[in-house]
Amino acid sequence: MGEQTQGQGQTQTRTQSQPQSNHDSAPTSIATANSTTTTTATVAAATIAQATLTESELSNAPSQTYAPPSKIPLRPRKIRKLSPDPSNSQIVPMDNPKPVSTTTSSAKTTGGRNNKNAQQRTQVVPRIVARSLSCEGEVEIALRYLRNADPLLAQLIDMHPPPTFDNFHTPFLALTRSILYQQLAYKAGTSIYTRFIALCGSEAGVLPETVLALTPQQLRQIGVSGRKAGYLHDLARKYQNGILSDSAIVNMDDKSLFTMLTMVNGIGSWSVHMFMIFSLHRPDVLPINDLGVRKGVQLLYNLEELPRPSQMDQLCDKWRPYRSVASWYMWRFVESKGTPSSAVAVATGASLQQHQQEQQQPQHPSQPQLLDPINSMFNLGAACAWGQ
Repeated sequence: MGEQTQGQGQTQTRTQSQPQSNHDSAPTSIATANSTTTTTATVAAATIAQATLTESELSNAPSQTYAPPSKIPLRPRKIRKLSPDPSNSQIVPMDNPKPVSTTTSSAKTTGGRNNKNAQQRTQVVPRIVARSLSCEGEVEIALRYLRNADPLLAQLIDMHPPPTFDNFHTPFLALTRSILYQQLAYKAGTSIYTRFIALCGSEAGVLPETVLALTPQQLRQIGVSGRKAGYLHDLARKYQNGILSDSAIVNMDDKSLFTMLTMVNGIGSWSVHMFMIFSLHRPDVLPINDLGVRKGVQLLYNLEELPRPSQMDQLCDKWRPYRSVASWYMWRFVESKGTPSSAVAVATGASLQQHQQEQQQPQHPSQPQLLDPINSMFNLGAACAWGQ
């Protein structure tokens, strides 16, 4: 009995001890949970505080929608460096720059320069597209311009009478005439030209269809070589096919005209230049291949050697836009030095009746004979012949 009582007592003691142990472990678990909760809350609070700090920093940060005012003056300074004002050699920074007004002032300055350049171009353009030399008063304007542009040429202008450009033959007749006179002395060319006009009926009858109707045999009978007959027919065919026409030739600019006419067999650069000066009266034509003009430039500027054609543009640039008139005086200058030349111009296009009248008039030996410049090239032995 005593053992059972003792065993029961131990059992009760263990039973009592177990609830006590369980009761003691519960606060420990609660404390652990509370500490975990406290830690989590602390972390959350720190996160919220950091987020709040970030938001406050962002809200306190200045907005950058516009560039800082200190960077605005860089634009006008750059403009001033690119377009400096000669009167102000130093750039003075401004406390409160106004880029709009500065840009406006620079724009006004630039606009002023553009206006000045535009005015200069406006003054030059009418000169380049100057009127025909046959227009009233144009030759006088050209002479005044050349006197001011070249003092050496001014002396020649005072020595010789002014040129005249009064030929109004049709372009087809003038081109036909130039082909017939190629590489011939004036008398021989005039004789052939007279017979050619007789075949056509008159100078007014020199038309593309009339020339095409003439056979090579008929042309050979009046002294026209077979090669020149081919040249005449090629010119007439280009008129008949519409490649060329009198109205188109008159309205073409110099470069286009040069390109189109050199397409005709037997018409070279020298022929085109002569045609442009003496038939179309173009004011700014420089025959760079013409021996007479090159020789005149050599004498005028006292050059040691005859200038090459490639040098002529640079040497005669000051004559623009009246190089045709200046070339005319180069021919006169060479003639005044005693170079022999024939009596009447070929390419000036004077009428056949005028040729005959001038041939019949006696020449006084004491009076210097003023010759039309283009004809002098036949006896000067021009380096570039008509058909070249």
